[in-house]
Amino acid sequence: MNIGVLGSTRGTDLQAVIDAIEAKKLNAKISVVVSNKEDAYILERAKKHDIKAVFVDAKGMEREHFDREVSNELEKHDVDLILLIGYMRITSPWFVRKYKNKIMNIHPSLLPAFAGGMDRDVHAEVLKAGVKETGCTLHFVTEDVDSGPIIMQKKVKVEKNETVGSLKEKVQKAEQEIIVKALKFYGQGKIKVKDEKVTIME
Repeated sequence: MNIGVLGSTRGTDLQAVIDAIEAKKLNAKISVVVSNKEDAYILERAKKHDIKAVFVDAKGMEREHFDREVSNELEKHDVDLILLIGYMRITSPWFVRKYKNKIMNIHPSLLPAFAGGMDRDVHAEVLKAGVKETGCTLHFVTEDVDSGPIIMQKKVKVEKNETVGSLKEKVQKAEQEIIVKALKFYGQGKIKVKDEKVTIME
């Protein structure tokens, strides 16, 4: 299974996937990491593991034009699955249709709760709402933001003295677990999507 990764941040979750592949726990290959941010650490992380790292400059480009450039990079590497890790962009309808049920996104809350936000903003909202638990959701990307078919979720307790930083750390650990697990199932052909619902054939 050939994976392409799109990311804009540090790519902490990517490290878990790289580690799982290197430990032979995951039968996959990350062929390319693409970022819209030239200084995103995710590109550095890729290079450290001899993974092709590509910066695509979005400046002055319409969303679809940018996505076509990204798609060209993914095509060069014959990617089977696209994983969005801390990707700070909304993908265009063209991109979503082209890779239907082949784009997975990790979101730092239990969707549909706290949809639409990104990264630390989501954790701040969770704390402000005073909920007892949060977590993360891995889902397929559709044209509607954060509302595609849910693949997996994992819950995390919100402690009394929780901060945005401590919560982010806990949620990221959960994210890494479900990403690696879902990639394994996907590679084995065990994840099916029918009528916008995901079934995992365990």
